[in-house]
Amino acid sequence: MQYILGIDIGTGSTKAVAVDITYKAFDSSQYFYPTNVTQPGYSEQDPELIWSAFQQCVKELVLKLVHSPLAISLSSAMHSLIAVDKNGVALAPMMTWADSRSTGIADTLLSSSLGGELYKATGTPVHSMSPLCKISWIRENQPELFSRVYKFISIKEYIWFRLFHTFEVDHSVASCTGLMDIKKLNWFPQALATAGIKETQLSELVSTNYSRKYTDPSAGLSLLAVGTPFVIGATDGCLANLGTGAIQPGIAALTIGTSGALRVAGQTAVVNEKAMTFSYRLDEEIFINGGPVNNGGIALKWHLKNILQKTQLSENDYKDTLDKIESIKPGAEGLIFLPYLQGERAPIWDSKSSGNFFGIGLNHQQAHFTRAVIEGICFALNDVLQTLMASGQEIKQLNVSGGFVTSAIWLQILADITGKKLLLYSAEDASAIGAAYLAFKAIGLAASYPLPDQSSITCIEPDEYKHQSYKTYFGFYRQLYQQLKGLMHEMHELQNKA
Repeated sequence: MQYILGIDIGTGSTKAVAVDITYKAFDSSQYFYPTNVTQPGYSEQDPELIWSAFQQCVKELVLKLVHSPLAISLSSAMHSLIAVDKNGVALAPMMTWADSRSTGIADTLLSSSLGGELYKATGTPVHSMSPLCKISWIRENQPELFSRVYKFISIKEYIWFRLFHTFEVDHSVASCTGLMDIKKLNWFPQALATAGIKETQLSELVSTNYSRKYTDPSAGLSLLAVGTPFVIGATDGCLANLGTGAIQPGIAALTIGTSGALRVAGQTAVVNEKAMTFSYRLDEEIFINGGPVNNGGIALKWHLKNILQKTQLSENDYKDTLDKIESIKPGAEGLIFLPYLQGERAPIWDSKSSGNFFGIGLNHQQAHFTRAVIEGICFALNDVLQTLMASGQEIKQLNVSGGFVTSAIWLQILADITGKKLLLYSAEDASAIGAAYLAFKAIGLAASYPLPDQSSITCIEPDEYKHQSYKTYFGFYRQLYQQLKGLMHEMHELQNKA
């Protein structure tokens, strides 16, 4: 069978999905790796473990499917940063998107006019997640390391270098660094000056449909046929839009994995200085505008492990826990959860915010807290949705993806809170599928981007009565942050002094 392999290099795992020439996903492979939190604000990974997971994904599927794919195309998580020497060897652990040690630098930039200029030019919110702020932090706090760095790269660039021994980065990954001019598609001089680096310390910019042919068996992929094209691809967020068919007006892609995001495709970049929604690139013509939240599936995982004491999580743990919340009324009978366990990004952009349960009463039991956690995650994404629509983005439908789509009750709660119809095309990784779709066009097998398989669509309609009820609770949700913001910041400072 002829197929293309889409590979998503994610925060928690790397997943490869095989897509046949009718655009249907039919097989997959996944390998996981840990994130290390050595001290508050740090979120690090070993890039060698990710490279190994990448190799294993390719080997497993090629061996299983007997022959090489027509092409391999890459998706990756955004905002990662690795300091490497000229041989591509990491000089320090990789900083993930969740690494917040540069919060002070981001806050200082935001309080100046420079922050606004950087945001409008690059489309990347000024936040500790951005490589711009991470590089600045290394320069100020680890000058010895900074002086030895040959290139600052992302995890995809690291994988690409291991494959082809050259430093190249696609416009999509570059567009979420805070270092590239989103319109001119070149490194932004003012951002480079802010980070204290030269253009030569970054990779060469290339199109998302750029490809190279695999010729090096020493890369540990000997099962691959020599000459197999590798398409450099784009970011996981942009490709989730492509993988779910959300590249048309009025359709947004909503993803809940470890974190979450809501994104809308368009022909122009949309900036909102107050809410700092992002504007990234899928390719030279399509912008992906939207907003990310820090706390998606990780909030539920925290609840299961830290509160419900389920130490070895399984699919049944998630299913059994979520099954118990179905009979509880919207609003968890007056219990509201602010899910800011890792601070929050859009639309509040507050690294000092924290999680809160509000409205606890004697009537509340374990299942109420679980439902409140799920509703809180959905409220956070609805906050992004409302912000995007207030910025002039018309959104009638949400095409959903991510681990949460296996839960019918979670999907229904999301539909009821947003009041939008949800469409689920596939339970497979939308970003990996999107990478494969991009490759179909890049290597000439499709004149335009394919649409997802229409034969397996699941549609979830909102319950209008429950939606009206949720509007009231969403109003409380928004007010709670504003009322508690000052206290959150005081507690954050107190804990940092402890």
